Amino acid sequence: MEHPPLHAIRNIGIISHIDAGKTTVSERVLYYTGKSHKMGEVHNGAAVMDWMEQERERGITITATTTSCRWRDHWINLIDTPGHIDFTIEVERSLRVLDGAVTIFSAVEGVQSQSESVWHQADRYRVPRLCLINKMDRIGADYRRVLEQIARRFDARPVLLQLPLGEEGDFAGVIDLIGERSLLFSEADQGLTVTAEAVPAARLDEVRQAREALIEAAADFDEQILNDFLEGRTVEPGRLRAALRRGVLDCQLFPVLLGSALRNKGIQPLLDAVADFLPSPLEAPPVRALVEGDGLQERFLSCDPDGPLCVLAFKVLSDAGRKLTYLRVYSGTVHAGDELFNSVRGQKEKIARLFRMHAHKRERIEMARAGDIAAAVGLKDALTGDTLSTEQEPLVLEGLTIPEPVVSLAVEPKRIDDREKLLPALEKLQWEDPTFRVREDAGTGQLILAGMGQLHLDILTQRLAREFGVEVVTGRPQVVYRETLRQPVEHRETFYREAEGKLQSGEVLLRLEPLPRGEGLSVVLPQEEEGGLPPEWRQALLASLEQGCAAGVQAGYPLTDLRISVVEAPCEAGTTTEVGLLAAAQRGLAVAARQGRPTLLEPIMALELMVPRESAGKVLGSLQQKRGRIDGMESHGEMETIRARVPLTEMFDYMTELRSATKGRGTFSMEFSQYDQAPDEVLQKFSMK
Repeated sequence: MEHPPLHAIRNIGIISHIDAGKTTVSERVLYYTGKSHKMGEVHNGAAVMDWMEQERERGITITATTTSCRWRDHWINLIDTPGHIDFTIEVERSLRVLDGAVTIFSAVEGVQSQSESVWHQADRYRVPRLCLINKMDRIGADYRRVLEQIARRFDARPVLLQLPLGEEGDFAGVIDLIGERSLLFSEADQGLTVTAEAVPAARLDEVRQAREALIEAAADFDEQILNDFLEGRTVEPGRLRAALRRGVLDCQLFPVLLGSALRNKGIQPLLDAVADFLPSPLEAPPVRALVEGDGLQERFLSCDPDGPLCVLAFKVLSDAGRKLTYLRVYSGTVHAGDELFNSVRGQKEKIARLFRMHAHKRERIEMARAGDIAAAVGLKDALTGDTLSTEQEPLVLEGLTIPEPVVSLAVEPKRIDDREKLLPALEKLQWEDPTFRVREDAGTGQLILAGMGQLHLDILTQRLAREFGVEVVTGRPQVVYRETLRQPVEHRETFYREAEGKLQSGEVLLRLEPLPRGEGLSVVLPQEEEGGLPPEWRQALLASLEQGCAAGVQAGYPLTDLRISVVEAPCEAGTTTEVGLLAAAQRGLAVAARQGRPTLLEPIMALELMVPRESAGKVLGSLQQKRGRIDGMESHGEMETIRARVPLTEMFDYMTELRSATKGRGTFSMEFSQYDQAPDEVLQKFSMK
């Protein structure tokens, strides 16, 4: 297949809260662009983009799925991402490589907790966005409220491009404010035919006012538009789109469209908006890379197929036991059979074959160039976040932000023949998912799996049985705590020992200071000075202290919210050795931490519940019994939205309790918020009271 011109490529993702309609929108996109000849539906397990067994059974997206399609004269590389917080790494690594995104909101539920999470993830990578207010056909749909929430909660500037034709069940189409026309979607052919008509006479004043607001937003990026408008001259649609596009690319404007994906309304205008407003790879900011060599130097790479090779491995999949690595090519061109250099691991890698992916189906290609998203077989050591370049010009791209696990689970092989297969299977799952960790409990010898939530670990244990033929017995999920100190402490540690006929000696003075909640861990080394520690010793000392913090000091949980300062690390020529210095640091850290009155922090989750008004009192009482703190409430018709913060340890199997309290009508979602002081009963369990 011919490569499309770079200006015609759109690398986009679909992001939102769970159940806002991401996969349903993706299925319509595939159908209307001619990529699929039949619409797949999430509710009957036939969605093309939800190809995993667990996705079809549960009706949710678990893994980010890539596909490609054509619209007008544009080539769209589309990634459909999960909405559940347990799979947030899929959103993170997708946004890391995308040039634009479509954020979907439910017209009924509005901006929900995970909506905020994915929005802030997109902010972190400065990804331009469009917004689609979906489910306009549902009872209680209110797009004005959603617009107000977007502006207030995100401190963003949404720009409404459409008005609805009909409300709730009578929603039939949209009024295009830029083109000043009505768009109706035929029900006879599943919305394939779009009919443009004149704006109803009764809506002309409303359209005029809404279009004035649109022109006002565009005028901030084109002064001539405002002059023309004030002098009564017509502002052409093309000029409006061009001005709005500048605001979108600068992440200052967020165009908003309306639709009902399940009823096949509003998808074609959304595709037009993707082509008109979201950036091509040429318009994305140059990517920052570090050049290996005499010290690390910055280099900014534009999207150039003839430039130096720079490729990011943003996702790894275990496919029939072999690695399938998803790549974003930022600069240069890569061919099947090329030998590349993994700049992060310092290893050579060879691409055996290249593919363009359509969900889990592959289309073989011979090359991928700057601006492309592709998949490769043959990369044995590459993991998520690794950079591939050439050995002659090694480059390193910024990696990803990997959230820490908050829930753990003990597992044991069910049968004797499962034992040998368990560890290799777990290793392959860790290839795929950087948020999944495996360790052995030093006390019991059990394998402990740690992940982002109960659902995350349930899915992984099911995959062990289905994909790898390994059955396991699991214990009850446990909370992953963190350790910190309650008071500052300073401690000098010396190490002096003869080993294998050689004297190992070292000395450090450590100061440990508790930090405010959420500050994380900071290790500070003394300033480099004449006759001080050699650079390689400094790096080893830093790594040794960080490793000691990861292992904890009393309960085995990682240390956090702590500053560790190496006040002194004297280096006496002929006496101090690297082994002695590291031994002094490790032992000194353990001794100092125990003197600093260690304590435990427990994970606190941010909850958003939607419950019937008559059940709100019972639900609030239940949350307070769980040591919850209510952050706020909002009324939406007969339903109440409750926002609260509750310790994770109180939230296992909460869905059953909520269904009972609300007669099956309540729903909730939660995400990690912060760590906070654990209660006395937990401290007593670990002898830390």
